[in-house]
Amino acid sequence: MRKSRALVDGARKVAASLPAWLVLAAAAVHAAPAAQSADAAKQFSTLTQTYCVKCHNTDDWAGGVAMDTLDVTHPGKDPETWEHAVTKLRGRLMPPAGQKQPSQADVDAFVGFLETSLDSSSKEHIGHVPIERLSRTEFAESVKSLIGVDIDPKQALPTESSVDGFTNVAGALTVSPSFMEQYLSTVRKAAQLAVGQPVPKMFKTTIPVTPTTAADFPLGTRGGTARGGVSFTYVFPADADYRFSIPAEDYMDMGLYPRGAQTAATMVILVDGVEVARNVLGGPEYLDVLDRDGPTGAKEALAMAATKAHIKAGTHKVAMTFIERSRSLSNDATGGGFGGGGRISDMPVIQTAVLVEGPFSPTGLSMSASRAKIYVCQPQNAAEERPCAEQIARHLAAEAFRRPVTDADLKFLMPFYDSGRAEAGGFDSGITELVTAILSSPDFLYRAIPTTAKQTDSRPLTDLELASRLSFMMWASGPDQQLIDLATSKRLSDPKVMDAQVARMLKDPRADALVNDFAQAWLSLDLDQVEPTDMKPEPIAALRANLNTEMRLFLSSVLLEDRSVMDLLNADWTFVNAELAQRYGIRGVYGSQFRRVQLTDENRFGLLGKGAVLMATSFGDRTSPVRRGQWVLDKLMGTPPSPPPPNVATDLSVKEGELPTTVRARLELHRTNPTCKACHGLIDPPGLALENFDNTGQWREVDRAARNAPIDAKTELSSGVVLNGPVDLRKYLNSRPDQFPTTVTKRLMTYALNRQVEYYDMPLVRQIVAEAAKSNYRFSAIIDGIVNSDAFRRQGVEESKQPKQTLASTGVTAAQHP
Repeated sequence: MRKSRALVDGARKVAASLPAWLVLAAAAVHAAPAAQSADAAKQFSTLTQTYCVKCHNTDDWAGGVAMDTLDVTHPGKDPETWEHAVTKLRGRLMPPAGQKQPSQADVDAFVGFLETSLDSSSKEHIGHVPIERLSRTEFAESVKSLIGVDIDPKQALPTESSVDGFTNVAGALTVSPSFMEQYLSTVRKAAQLAVGQPVPKMFKTTIPVTPTTAADFPLGTRGGTARGGVSFTYVFPADADYRFSIPAEDYMDMGLYPRGAQTAATMVILVDGVEVARNVLGGPEYLDVLDRDGPTGAKEALAMAATKAHIKAGTHKVAMTFIERSRSLSNDATGGGFGGGGRISDMPVIQTAVLVEGPFSPTGLSMSASRAKIYVCQPQNAAEERPCAEQIARHLAAEAFRRPVTDADLKFLMPFYDSGRAEAGGFDSGITELVTAILSSPDFLYRAIPTTAKQTDSRPLTDLELASRLSFMMWASGPDQQLIDLATSKRLSDPKVMDAQVARMLKDPRADALVNDFAQAWLSLDLDQVEPTDMKPEPIAALRANLNTEMRLFLSSVLLEDRSVMDLLNADWTFVNAELAQRYGIRGVYGSQFRRVQLTDENRFGLLGKGAVLMATSFGDRTSPVRRGQWVLDKLMGTPPSPPPPNVATDLSVKEGELPTTVRARLELHRTNPTCKACHGLIDPPGLALENFDNTGQWREVDRAARNAPIDAKTELSSGVVLNGPVDLRKYLNSRPDQFPTTVTKRLMTYALNRQVEYYDMPLVRQIVAEAAKSNYRFSAIIDGIVNSDAFRRQGVEESKQPKQTLASTGVTAAQHP
């Protein structure tokens, strides 16, 4: 009772803050069920005749739809067409901008009538998911969970097609000869990294520098890429000595005295946070070598700079940095750019790469974290080796194949062990081949929910199939032992047990997949596609890293802390470090560490105020209200606009010789063409409401590129609603409380079911959303609704075997418009 009263009070507060038109629109939605009378049906028939039939008729067939052939009083006779109409109406995408528009109250009442009618007349139709291979992300996560090896999926395997931003949709996961070649090469390398090299070979690896901050290094060091330090993760093949050195281009410059030799600096190497070696680079000793030997002394100086350290086999995080110098030790009167001794030109720095060589004097293979996942037993003599190998095979294959292992599985796998055991590495080489065979097996690479040739109706998933589907949804990897045990005992199909597992899995670190693989894919926030033209490469890289970190932490704070998904729109908090706080105008934040801060500027609330969203929906040299508007319609409202016609002019850049004008002015000129306005009048307004944010997400009052013209963020939607800035846009998105949760549910269902959500799924989507409303749309409530639904728990027959349905597809996809 107390919780319900709090929800009611909260709703009243929200309603009190909304404009009158929003309150009326919301009231119309709740009144919709009462409109099921014959008189109401006639009213909606008149509405379609007034606003729709002019274009959608048997003569014009606009969008492939003829409204004059449809019975609006019985939408269930053609559910696909009317579900598509619901989507268009919810986004106010029809009628086109510039045409006569119905009132918002009429639209909401019509949507309510259609949804209620479609839900009451719907018949169960379970979609079919074909056999699918693991996506490259799922493969990488599964390998990490199975044998503890990190794989960069983008580097290891070919690029995959995406559907609605997701790369785990079964129908798009093809297999080609080149894929298999790369796949087999990758699994062999992963097995070797996990086991180690019993007979190690010498190597020399160049590791490129990636952006880091001072937070990755101990206090008192010159940590961070900009200050000459570097941090990276590396898999060492054996217990041995390894040599670390700096490339000549970083340490040596042409000239009498190279920069790295002029001033002594102490380099420190840390492995997993513990110092393992240090070396003094530069100073009098180096200068003596250069004075004596001239140009050939450079090679000796580089050799002197190389540092050896003894490291055990396995994956370790390595940091190479320099001890911070006191200003009093510097000959530079200005104190330099490091806040300590010496200018950057006087100090050794690591800017491009690190060279790692070894192993020298290997002493064997210690029990690394990866080996501990594999070696569930340790043979003490030759007689124990094969039984131990069989035990390892059963253990790994059960998790890899996501089911209990049979004797037939073992009979297939053990010859691979025998083949490797005969090599110089002995038992370890045999285990390497065994791991390779398990990862190469179709039982690992593919997921299948089979149907029989005679099957004419959907069937329930087995508990093991449920365990796999649930695990890949929550963790993007196979089920753990607890899930397998529950499935084996046939308890996982119990909804209460399923809900308990969802709660457990949401708290597990592997649930980060819901942020990294679901949420970020749904929101399409690829900052690498935007190159701000007024920034240098180094600040751009740092900005991307900061914005990505903020977005990841923010999404985690809502989804993984099981808050209301509405907080994604309305949250008055974010995560910043000093650099990002300065860009946002937030005071009192110091240092490179990210921390949660309370926001006072409402323009920064929720997703609409996040720099990652604003930068990803811009161009390098300007904002794009079209991209931003399309993003709002598609990603937040779930009502993607139609794509632009082929060969349409989309370049709004200022032409040579023209006076620079604001992007808004150029768009308004573009919309003077009625054909252009039909779409741009729908797409542009939500984007124009965000024009105070520049192309990197900073707030601005004027457009510097347009001779400091004032920014005008006031805009009018096709429905006649006037918005003025991001706060009004956010309130508009809140005006229909179920709109955004419906979008989240549809996208999460696509991700969970590994197929697109179809028109016949929409009654279920609305049912899940309505149930989740009781908990104010908590994320776990939406997950529970999905995993306990028939769509999740059953497998439909192939579409060719489905009963005939009335299909009237319009073929409209999400807009891809600049």
